[in-house]
Amino acid sequence: MDFVRLIEKDEQIKEMSLMATEIVREHYDPIIGVEQNDYMLEMFQSEDAIRKQLDHGYRYYFVREGGRNVGFMAFFPRDNAMYLSKLYLYKSERGKGFARRMVDFVREEAGNEGLTGVELNVNKGNPSCLIYEKMGFKMIRAEKNDIGNGFYMDDYVYRLKI
Repeated sequence: MDFVRLIEKDEQIKEMSLMATEIVREHYDPIIGVEQNDYMLEMFQSEDAIRKQLDHGYRYYFVREGGRNVGFMAFFPRDNAMYLSKLYLYKSERGKGFARRMVDFVREEAGNEGLTGVELNVNKGNPSCLIYEKMGFKMIRAEKNDIGNGFYMDDYVYRLKI
């Protein structure tokens, strides 16, 4: 498995946005509905949104296996933890141990920076909560964040201690 960092080249940003849209739409349309997911994709995964996130210190990575994209992730240091903003795999690539390897990579990056944990938000209706718990993440709180347009992110916050 290779982790290829996204650099600010227009073709890579476009590739990331297209891949993110495909994966996130497939996974989240049934959980939060098409209308909210469309709004969130524009807000968080459009080419402009990715550019802004890169400008604010997000580290995006293509996740590749055998030279092909199988998913992506994005994270950045926040407080005393590495905040794992995005960790997504194509449906056909789930259940192969890739998510654990991705989390291990993020944990290693956090440790290299002297951070004490990895944190992430997971939608309360997302079955991935169980996967994070199996990897050792502990739910530390619930939060509901207004993201505009009448939509909310209703999440659990998980932390993995390093």
